[in-house]
Amino acid sequence: MLRLQDIDLNLLVVFQLMYRERKTGLVAEQLGLTQPAVSNALARLRKTLNDELFERTARGMKPTPFADSIAESISYALSTLQDGLNHEERFNPATSDRNFCLSMTDLGEMYVLPRLMAYLAEHAPNITLSTVRNSGNSLKEDMELGSVDLAFGLLPQLEAGFYQRRVFEQQYVCLMREGHPLSHEPLTLEAFSQAKHIVIEAQGTGHGRVEKQLTKSGIARIIHLRLPNFMSAPYIVGETDLIATVTEKLALQTCKSLNLVIRPHPMEIPPAQINLFWHRRYHQDTGNIWLRNLMFEMFSE
Repeated sequence: MLRLQDIDLNLLVVFQLMYRERKTGLVAEQLGLTQPAVSNALARLRKTLNDELFERTARGMKPTPFADSIAESISYALSTLQDGLNHEERFNPATSDRNFCLSMTDLGEMYVLPRLMAYLAEHAPNITLSTVRNSGNSLKEDMELGSVDLAFGLLPQLEAGFYQRRVFEQQYVCLMREGHPLSHEPLTLEAFSQAKHIVIEAQGTGHGRVEKQLTKSGIARIIHLRLPNFMSAPYIVGETDLIATVTEKLALQTCKSLNLVIRPHPMEIPPAQINLFWHRRYHQDTGNIWLRNLMFEMFSE
């Protein structure tokens, strides 16, 4: 049986960074060490744990199955230890210069960032944000390792190991330009099927299920354009006779400035539940607690 006194904890810090970065040069830079020193630390840990831990590939150092199996436990233990040693250091948004990374779609950025950045400018002027588009296993891993603090959206893939909190529900509507032949009458299912459509595929997000549902319904549509995301759809709709199925919040935010018309969708599409997600490792992180509570207070319905 391997005991804690048999391991230099500094080696676990090297392991944690290598698991996240996958390159000895980046690990050395972050720890202020030379690359040979990092390689030597990994060699010592390999000998102690009796496993190669990382194998060199064209894309960097790939973890072995054993390394994958211990990564979460090591990250959790080191995070808990650091939090314990710094329990008196409370997060103060007014003075903090922390950068938070949020995973969200283009829709999330449009709805959240204008108000959130305005609030930070007044109440937390040194805090910075960055956003990423992550999906599937990459998002799970990035949140587990702490490179992504919160995820905002319709993300059914985030279950085990994550906390979540409902923020609001998104309805889906039809969007068209003012003056469109269908803009001055109720939108029937027959008219919907005969109209010219923009299809928004939104792959990698939960919103992609809407297009799948429309396809499975068997209702014929005349498709003239396919887009990977939502944001350009209102501008295209405003200049053409195309209609688009979009989220209600996007429609409401663009209809006035672009002279668009919103119509209830003729199909029954279940609303999307938009949640805020965070990994269990950061449930007690005071900065994470502050930001997720702030976002919930600002955007929950």
